[in-house]
Amino acid sequence: MTESISSRISLTKELSIPPIGLGTYALRGSTLTKVLSYALKIGYRLIDTASFYGNEKEIGDVIRESEINRDEIIITSKVWNTEQGYESTLEAFERSRKKLQVDYIDLYLIHWPVPVKRKDTWKALEHLYDEGLCRAIGVSNYYIPHLNEILENAGIIPFVNQVEFNPFLNLTELLIFCKNNNILLEAYSPLTNGYMLHHEGLKKLAEKYHKTTAQLMLRWCIQTGVVPIPKSQRLDRIEENASVFDFSIDIEDMQTMNSWNQNLHTDWDPSDVH
Repeated sequence: MTESISSRISLTKELSIPPIGLGTYALRGSTLTKVLSYALKIGYRLIDTASFYGNEKEIGDVIRESEINRDEIIITSKVWNTEQGYESTLEAFERSRKKLQVDYIDLYLIHWPVPVKRKDTWKALEHLYDEGLCRAIGVSNYYIPHLNEILENAGIIPFVNQVEFNPFLNLTELLIFCKNNNILLEAYSPLTNGYMLHHEGLKKLAEKYHKTTAQLMLRWCIQTGVVPIPKSQRLDRIEENASVFDFSIDIEDMQTMNSWNQNLHTDWDPSDVH
């Protein structure tokens, strides 16, 4: 059982990340400031953003004002579709770095497997990593064919693949593929964007463990070997989501949850991207 939110998972020789992170998609202005400030206060140290989110400068402001040691906070950002290509990716990275007001970005990802451009985009990420401008590089929304393309052509294997993942979108084959290639899987929308929080089987198990259905789904991710990145605008939910390290789901109940897969996409589905 992962011990706490302050535990770390080794990613590279230089970087270890927490077992749970904070998603910031669609969080801006005073809401973002309130949420991120509180999250940092109660121990969140993995912060996920992207060029596309339009909130990198605000995140940089909050992190700087928090006075938490920079080395303690793991910042993830991503290059957006319209920024892809070798030179344009390098330029996009520099824009993100300046907005975040940091010397380096801990984890930099390709946001989406854009056809044609993604190979050059990955070469740009390899360059950024080699130059020490980011401590790890990876991808998002990459399925097995996209990862195979990188493995066949790249000099560096992605350290992370961030995809939509939860008990109702249980991408078992992708998870096994990533584990076999030492790629850590991160889960965005680990709570199904709220769609399945009232699932009867989930409610029944949550009662057994005296936890909320959200906590049960996050714990399932962690025990599956996936790092969840939940998002919320409510401070009580931010705290609730972090309180998943004082219990463990039994093997039988994990198997039950594994059986709930519906291939339920509540966000993007990259399976048809070639």
